[in-house]
Amino acid sequence: MAVNWPGLLSLCVFYMMILAMGIWASRKSKREEKKCTGNRSEVTMVGGRNLNIWVSICTMTATWVGGGYILGNAEVVYDPTKGLVWATGPLAFFMNLVLGALFFVKPIRSKNYVTLMDPFQEKYGDKVAAVLFIPALLGDILWVACILGALGGTISVVMDISSALAVCVSAAVAIVYTLMGGLYAVAYTDVVQLSLMLVGLWLCVPFILANPSSANITVAAVTKLHQEPWLGSLELEEAGRWVDDLLLLAIGGICYQAFYQRVLSTATDAQSKLTCYVAAVLCPILAIPSLIIGAAAASTNWNETSYGSPGPYQQGKAGMILPIALQHLCPFYVSLIGM
Repeated sequence: MAVNWPGLLSLCVFYMMILAMGIWASRKSKREEKKCTGNRSEVTMVGGRNLNIWVSICTMTATWVGGGYILGNAEVVYDPTKGLVWATGPLAFFMNLVLGALFFVKPIRSKNYVTLMDPFQEKYGDKVAAVLFIPALLGDILWVACILGALGGTISVVMDISSALAVCVSAAVAIVYTLMGGLYAVAYTDVVQLSLMLVGLWLCVPFILANPSSANITVAAVTKLHQEPWLGSLELEEAGRWVDDLLLLAIGGICYQAFYQRVLSTATDAQSKLTCYVAAVLCPILAIPSLIIGAAAASTNWNETSYGSPGPYQQGKAGMILPIALQHLCPFYVSLIGM
């Protein structure tokens, strides 16, 4: 497979657009910094505690709805050993944001903290806070690795470009606009990325469902056609693992610094709670396109597509099923938008 030059061009345009938005946001950040009466680092870290409510909702949602979430939902539904019943992410993220709003927004905002570590440092001292910082740092590193891994895998599948190169370039773009504009740059680029994700994936869904190689997904949900039904099953002896997966995501996210960064960036407690509640609703909604794509992939006779046989699961590429479906079940230019 040769390098996908139109796809590479579209990716360059996307990165330029994101970088331009980051530069614009950095200028806004500098204007806000001049108005800030408190610590100027608050503008960088928490947007001067005055982030627009709509931007706040978008950046909170985009914090959870990333590449790992989108690709992971499609993978679980497509995987014949799992299925939709094992797609705990949307429910877990809903629970996470609701729990955060109910129990953690008011305490963390009450003393104008800047990071998750601040209350621990205040109560237990620097040494304990330094130790607690280690798992927080590891969590961030692994989360970033998940997102960049999803990105690199997607680009390598769709464009036949080295995933390492894609990861390096993407990380460099993100680092540049974050250094320039802090939370403002991250938040406003999140708005653009979330909008493109919503429009791009929904645009691809009807083309994937209409592909002649894909069977009716409602039939394939409960009937074995090309593989096991994509609804999946949950046996009694697996219930403990299912609950563990759910709670790992639902409660683990409460320890995530990026969550508190968004919570602390709004002007009032009410706005912070509203941000969490709206994001809690949006996270499952934004999972729907990837769940449908996973179901369609599970209903597809891959031998009839340009992908050929054996199918993605047999080749160990279930984790990349979403970009594979975009590439082989959509018209070329539609797949570029989805990618």
